[in-house]
Amino acid sequence: MDSVRIRRSRPPAASPTGQRYGFPYLSADEIYLDSACQTLRPQPVIDALTEYYREYGACGERTHYAWGRRVDERVTATRDALVRLLALPPRRYRTSFTLNTTYGINLLLLQLPVGRYTRIVTSHTEHNSVFVPVMRYAQRAGVPRILLERDPDGALRSSPADLERAIVVVSAMNNVDGTVTPGLDQLVADTHRAGGIVIVDAAQAASHAISAVRGIPADAICFSAHKMYGASLGVIVAATTLLEELELQFVGGGQVAAVGEDGVQWRTELESRLEPGLQAWGEIIALGAALDWLDAFERATGQSPEAHEHALAEHLFAGLAEMPHVRLFSPRPSSVLSIVPERVDAHRLAVFLSKANISVRSGHFCAHHWLRDVAQVPPLVRFSLGAHNTLADVERTLEVTGRLMKGL
Repeated sequence: MDSVRIRRSRPPAASPTGQRYGFPYLSADEIYLDSACQTLRPQPVIDALTEYYREYGACGERTHYAWGRRVDERVTATRDALVRLLALPPRRYRTSFTLNTTYGINLLLLQLPVGRYTRIVTSHTEHNSVFVPVMRYAQRAGVPRILLERDPDGALRSSPADLERAIVVVSAMNNVDGTVTPGLDQLVADTHRAGGIVIVDAAQAASHAISAVRGIPADAICFSAHKMYGASLGVIVAATTLLEELELQFVGGGQVAAVGEDGVQWRTELESRLEPGLQAWGEIIALGAALDWLDAFERATGQSPEAHEHALAEHLFAGLAEMPHVRLFSPRPSSVLSIVPERVDAHRLAVFLSKANISVRSGHFCAHHWLRDVAQVPPLVRFSLGAHNTLADVERTLEVTGRLMKGL
């Protein structure tokens, strides 16, 4: 515990001005610590969405008037920016938009050719957005489902036989304890060598640990704009080879170049294979604004969003570790930190914190199998930081939580 006290004696700085960069509308006495569910939206994102609806709220694709062309330009810019964000080759990857991460994973699994892959692989610690679709795919395709164990550092334990012609679906960052999956690049290489594919759930990593997925040549990377400061939207960045092999089942006008009485000619733009209908044009444009804001964050504050959150997380982790009647479930500092509160129900503690204007999440966070069956823990309390948080938020959270736990 001594090393923890040393860390707390040197608290991290927030932005040089002590302000919440991009969030002028936030009250100083409201502390939002549920960014793992969805982040708050900075003012430029709100402005971009409002501008779309007020100034050029038209459809994109196949329009020739000025508003439509403006939509197409912004949407294309967002697609390209997401491939760059992941440091992937633009000739080999395309960006598609959908409802959320869960929808994207299901959309892929439902359209992969049955018979090409002999097993489907995930881990015990996955969010239900991965765990349940993988279960259903195995049932539908009649293939075995393999559940991998993880090492204490989060690395997946797999054998060559596990990956043989496998569909591997795993997260890049855990949504309960914040652990980042190491060795994803090697997992992708090993799976490809064995004739399989890898789908990465980057819902948490895209916002809080982008370095963990940047440059990873997975077959598809799924994440959500609403977890990375954009409006509610899902994103799939997929390899062209994967898009080409999909057997389209969920179809509509957005994918079509021409239709005859008994046949369809599909559009040549491969990203359209996952976009059957009208797209959320305003939300896509708002995501582009969120990416611009994330780029500007470091110039404005002197820290990247990831570094800013980690500095605050170290302080929060150390403070929680010192508290009575608190057991840290997260093994190390992360923007996503969960605790097992003793002598008080997690939901009740979340209500107490809410009365002090501190918003945290309580429960099993859509990881029921892992937390209830494997770890066998009661509902947890999760503190998840975002780029809007400040040192004052963390200090206030520690003060209130500590006072509540000492009173038990």
